[in-house]
Amino acid sequence: MSSLTHFDAQGQAHMVDVGGKAATRRVAIASGRIVMLPATLQIIESGTAKKGDVLGIARIAGIQAAKKTSDLIPLCHPLALTRVAVEFETDSAESSSVTCTATVETVGPTGVEMEALTAVQVALLTIYDMCKAVDRGMTITDVRLREKHGGKSGDYVAAG
Repeated sequence: MSSLTHFDAQGQAHMVDVGGKAATRRVAIASGRIVMLPATLQIIESGTAKKGDVLGIARIAGIQAAKKTSDLIPLCHPLALTRVAVEFETDSAESSSVTCTATVETVGPTGVEMEALTAVQVALLTIYDMCKAVDRGMTITDVRLREKHGGKSGDYVAAG
């Protein structure tokens, strides 16, 4: 396992210097899901939530979150993102859940894994916020990096 890059030789936290790295195409895909009561999912799917279009608003929240990641995570670099896509899939048959997948891209000297993970988390939190009046027991789970491409460390694809 390689050493942690956000610490200097004295163990002090610092922002990694990416100034000498080549600008290359970087892509990250993250996903997660929110599990809820079947009645809550039915409200989302039917579009009858009192606060409006739950998945539409959650999509915008996820996109905004990806763009604001460096404001939220102290040692993340501000990045010029070239693409942020946030998608949802509902599952009423097995788990009464919504799965969120975020794909984030840039051309730059550092990756976009944190932006993809942040987009997923905030999109799922937005679903929670919009539906909490009818279901406070929703659970956000399984948030993880699924893929990353580009950069010195190459490609990563999660198992399963």
